[in-house]
Amino acid sequence: MNYDVTIVGGGIVGLATAYRLLEQRPALKLLLLEKEPKLAQHQTGNNSGVLHAGLYYKPGSQKAQCAVQGLQQMVAFCREHGIAHELCGKIVVATEERELPKLEDLWTRGNANGLQGLRKLTPEQIKEIEPHAAGIAAIHVPQEGIVDYPAVCEKLGELIKQKGGVIQLGARVNEITAQNDEWWVETNSRGYASKFVITCGGLHADRLVRASGQKPSAKIVPFRGEYYVIKKERQFLVRNLIYPVPDPKFPFLGVHFTRLIHGGIEAGPNAVLAFAREGYKWTNVNFRDLAESLTFPGLWKFLAKYPSICGYEIHRSLSRAEFCRSLQKLVPEIQAGDLEPGGAGVRAQAMTPDGNLVDDFHFEQARGILHVVNAPSPAATASLAIGARITEKVLTQLI
Repeated sequence: MNYDVTIVGGGIVGLATAYRLLEQRPALKLLLLEKEPKLAQHQTGNNSGVLHAGLYYKPGSQKAQCAVQGLQQMVAFCREHGIAHELCGKIVVATEERELPKLEDLWTRGNANGLQGLRKLTPEQIKEIEPHAAGIAAIHVPQEGIVDYPAVCEKLGELIKQKGGVIQLGARVNEITAQNDEWWVETNSRGYASKFVITCGGLHADRLVRASGQKPSAKIVPFRGEYYVIKKERQFLVRNLIYPVPDPKFPFLGVHFTRLIHGGIEAGPNAVLAFAREGYKWTNVNFRDLAESLTFPGLWKFLAKYPSICGYEIHRSLSRAEFCRSLQKLVPEIQAGDLEPGGAGVRAQAMTPDGNLVDDFHFEQARGILHVVNAPSPAATASLAIGARITEKVLTQLI
């Protein structure tokens, strides 16, 4: 089977890219390969469903540009196709004096990134939006929202097929080989010839780079984020989204409260090293994945830079009481008895050999092939914008 473009990975970035390609070039012979029996089973299907407006990201970065553009595009897509979503707004709360300069930095970034309607809040104004939240200052982000990302992916899959694209599920890619002017993509069941290959492998992104004969510039290190859900009778404590001021040295936003699009309140996540790239519990261990992480020098350099933070994340993962204490900084009335175990997600974090985390979206490209190596949050929000950027790169090469 010969195709113009083969996309590896059926998460939201791969699907959005396929959709944008067929939108721009309807006659394209396009194949999307996904190793799971369903689409969007890992990062996309296990996140909390937040629409990020672009408050946190460095102005001018791909994250900032794609989040702002992607939010508008995602909302328009959901409106057009009747997918559940809501721009409910969120507050980012400073609970200590030392957090005020970081909150001011977020205010500067948000305005530089073109967010609309940002407001600084006093403690009294915080209570007007979230009556049970506590803080000495906050920023209100009205453009922030929630959405059903699995439903987005299901609709994207339908539209790709309607536009003539082919989606093969249960197709694990083992090797990608250059053959003359084409690439041969070998799966567990058969092979496919393609003029251009795009890999959107998420948790296996670096392995797909290696499978194509290239050396990845960064390693995927899996971090698990665990959630609790608030018992129904205590959900009145949170109206929408309540976030802390993040530590700019650490790439995670800290435990926060999120109202879910189909009901309920989620609290979390923390961030701990996962023992498997698809390891959603402490008991999920993949020895190949774990060995790759533990023999990677970059991980040990990262741990040496942030020993106290990493140690605390593990402690908080193992202690509901400590998890609750973190949440009480934002909502003092929350109690450990209000929390029930929720789901978990695994973040595919690209890390360099010197122990630095790749902060922005990161692509690696060679003739006829493009790898999406790092696509952390806000990749789901930004997926349609990322897909449009990839489409531009591909169509300039594809004759």
